[in-house]
Amino acid sequence: MVDLNNLVIRGYLLRLVGEEGMKMIEKMPEGDVTDEQVAEKTEVLLNIVRRTLFILLENKLAVCRRERDSSSGWLTYLWHLDMSDVESQLLKEKKNLTRNLQLRLEFEENNVFYSCPEGCVRLLFNEAAEYEFLCPICGEDLMFEDNANFIETIKKRLEGLTTNQKA
Repeated sequence: MVDLNNLVIRGYLLRLVGEEGMKMIEKMPEGDVTDEQVAEKTEVLLNIVRRTLFILLENKLAVCRRERDSSSGWLTYLWHLDMSDVESQLLKEKKNLTRNLQLRLEFEENNVFYSCPEGCVRLLFNEAAEYEFLCPICGEDLMFEDNANFIETIKKRLEGLTTNQKA
């Protein structure tokens, strides 16, 4: 089983399934079990158990197997957690985050922004010019926005991600 006390893994799982889903993961019984059995053993509501199991299945962190009862014809779904793929899922997340930050960095570096001092809008130069540098919501004068600090923050975040990638 994966170390659920690892802050990165725990944060990833919390983001995926929330507090109640995390409670279910921590108390999940061993072996193949039905969603009803999981709800009973973990004391998590059945609808939350089902939602959590499907999210984990979509992210390749749970396995589901169907069995048909020969007498009634009913299908039974049996579940078990398989966290062996969590590292590759984290790597995918990291790559997506890096790509998105790279795109945002390019956008911020290649554009000039104007914003409303009341916080209503943030517009590109061309959009601000169309509104004659007046906020389209409240009518205040739009102010030039120096995004150098924001750009620096993105660069530091990217640097942190690529430094961790090499380690």
